Amino acid sequence: MQHQALIIQTTAPDLLFAKRLAHILVEDHLAACVHIAHPGLSLYMWQDNLEGSEELSLTIKTSTHTAQACMDKILELHPYDLPEIICLPIIGGHADYLAWISRQTQTSTEC
Repeated sequence: MQHQALIIQTTAPDLLFAKRLAHILVEDHLAACVHIAHPGLSLYMWQDNLEGSEELSLTIKTSTHTAQACMDKILELHPYDLPEIICLPIIGGHADYLAWISRQTQTSTEC
């Protein structure tokens, strides 16, 4: 069964955590692929203070079928009090790639 592909965007405080999270999400079939981008500066208000921190951006390719479990796992593992977790729909793309995402995020009971 094919499920609609989507992207979950989150950030990580360092490369070690980013790699660990990506490894778990892919190994557990909660994501087909996790792209870890170079560090960038995030500026934001937190508890009435302007904060700035270097973070890595993670682009998680998953499906509607596993999105909630993927978000739950991010929340479980993330060191931030309020991690960024944003779901973005994929409205089009290479059909074979989108089908691959669906296959990679199937559990063994679905196959």
